[in-house]
Amino acid sequence: MAEIKKILIANRGEIVQRAIRTIREMGKKSVAVYSAGDKNASYLKHADEAVCIGGVKSADSYLNIPALITAAEMTGCDAIFPGYGFLSENQDFVEICKLHNIKFIGPSVEVMEKMADKSKAKDEMIKAGVPVVPGSKGAVHSLEEGRKVAAEIGYPIMAKASAGGGGRGMRLVNKEEDFDQLFMAASSEALAAFGDGTMYLERFINNPRHIEVQVIGDSHGNAIHIGERDCSLQRRHQKVIEESPAILLNDETRAHLHKVAVDATKYLKYEGAGTFEFLADDKQNIYFMEMNTRLQVEHPVSEMVSGIDIIELMIKVAQGEELPPQEKIKFRGHAIEVRITAEDPNSFLPSPGKVTQWMVPGGRNVRVDSHVYAGYVVPPYYDSMVGKLIVWGRDRNKAINIMKRALNEFEVEGIRTTIPFHKKMMENEDFNSNNYDTKYLENYKSLDDI
Repeated sequence: MAEIKKILIANRGEIVQRAIRTIREMGKKSVAVYSAGDKNASYLKHADEAVCIGGVKSADSYLNIPALITAAEMTGCDAIFPGYGFLSENQDFVEICKLHNIKFIGPSVEVMEKMADKSKAKDEMIKAGVPVVPGSKGAVHSLEEGRKVAAEIGYPIMAKASAGGGGRGMRLVNKEEDFDQLFMAASSEALAAFGDGTMYLERFINNPRHIEVQVIGDSHGNAIHIGERDCSLQRRHQKVIEESPAILLNDETRAHLHKVAVDATKYLKYEGAGTFEFLADDKQNIYFMEMNTRLQVEHPVSEMVSGIDIIELMIKVAQGEELPPQEKIKFRGHAIEVRITAEDPNSFLPSPGKVTQWMVPGGRNVRVDSHVYAGYVVPPYYDSMVGKLIVWGRDRNKAINIMKRALNEFEVEGIRTTIPFHKKMMENEDFNSNNYDTKYLENYKSLDDI
């Protein structure tokens, strides 16, 4: 076992502040990196060292592999924590870290490669015995092949980019006569966004819920789950509210879901934290969608119900330590997370600028993960998330009531945020009765629609 002593955090925003806390509590040193656009970030004062790695553009800084490796080497880091987004699932970055004898806190290149391409990932999951949405056997390389496969699957179908993400390179095809146009539109969009227009096809699951399982594997062949999350409330395929546990599931389905995810983690010889994402239909059938080979934005809800620090476990696994047995992980209560973004709550258009007032809620069972302070200028160059508000209650109703109270205490001025949206959602009858799916916010145009 090789102890990790100093960790470079290859990211920006709230996840850096979050990681620094765990690294310091473990008695280790942290190095934060920043672009010219983030020179006033609060976490730069909390890290043991901070290094500027380039200009405001992500390509010049947070995606600049040579700059990150140089920063790690000049500060004597023996590991890199990638967070999420940016280079967190970049196989070249993982390989380069290895060549420079810097431990990448995450899975191996081989596993990343298997799970990065969604059609390949689906094939791997079939081998692992994981239920998948009926669809094409791998990638579809031509219109003619696509038409044939679509007829076999049955309409409606989803055409999806193999290298896709964030809702890009996806089209719903309801009938045969629309197939050619929508398939080519999705492929063109994928080519422009990801440099790869390869597509695959899946049967469309009507009114689905988005359920995911948090897993962690170690280098000794062990794997555990840290419960499941319901991430069904989304806009433009981006999650806005997440919960754990998923109260939609009965005990039998929940146990099956956990077993499937843990077995697949072992099958992959997966090391580090990852998330299996599933669709659940109205009969509680579950279907594998994809695996995220990194930490998720919504990991705090899993931490709140389990008492586990997931980043601490990631670092321990990277050091070669064994995971605790599954029976040691106990779950209690209910947690909810809302993403606070610098966006207009009606249009969800970005609202960068200077924050003149920033007062966060407190009290028992309330957690705020953020890097923002009064006087901070939200830059226009990056993701608009400025924080996450997470609460825990003994049951879902109690958690909702705590969230209502906490949102009312949250005061932000100078920029517009999605706090008013979340206030309305906590009062929403469908949300309170757990009566919604991934399409619930599809027709949302303003706060009046909630």
